[in-house]
Amino acid sequence: MDTVQPDSVSFMTELIEPANDPSPPVRRRVVEWADPTIAATSAAGLTGVDFLRSIANGLLPQAPVAALLGMRLAEVESGRVVFELEVGEHLYNPIGSVHGGIISTALDSAMGCVVHSKLGRGQGYTTLELKVNFDRALTVAVAVVRAEAEIVTSGRRVATAVGRLVGPDGTLYAHASTTCLVFEVGG
Repeated sequence: MDTVQPDSVSFMTELIEPANDPSPPVRRRVVEWADPTIAATSAAGLTGVDFLRSIANGLLPQAPVAALLGMRLAEVESGRVVFELEVGEHLYNPIGSVHGGIISTALDSAMGCVVHSKLGRGQGYTTLELKVNFDRALTVAVAVVRAEAEIVTSGRRVATAVGRLVGPDGTLYAHASTTCLVFEVGG
């Protein structure tokens, strides 16, 4: 495998205040990401945990969705994965808190990757079922949250995992479970 040192993901968020315009200022966020096929083509040749460690260590680029949301793969062990999510108002729903779909995506990412951490070379997975419980509203008052996931079962065809979205002080914002189908890739 050739190692690829991707450009760092950059975000630009700015407040745009048009001159002589009575409407409220507009915010803008620009996202950059690396070619997703770089990581995808490397996946089949690595064990799941080695693939994820390569992403966490910057040898392979993270998924574009991680760049879009401001998420990063922070910790990887076989059977345990942690993502960090930067909380910002760009993730808000209309009632002033982080959208439930964003919280679900962070937990789905962590739980899917923890299943991936248990896979051998040439194996893949897909989510069959996702269950999320929202425990409290998440706002910009919390700068960063962690989506922590652990494997529950890792079988030949089915794997299950659980996850928790927690703040720096341990406050629980959501918890979840998943069931994933495990399969052979290619052939």
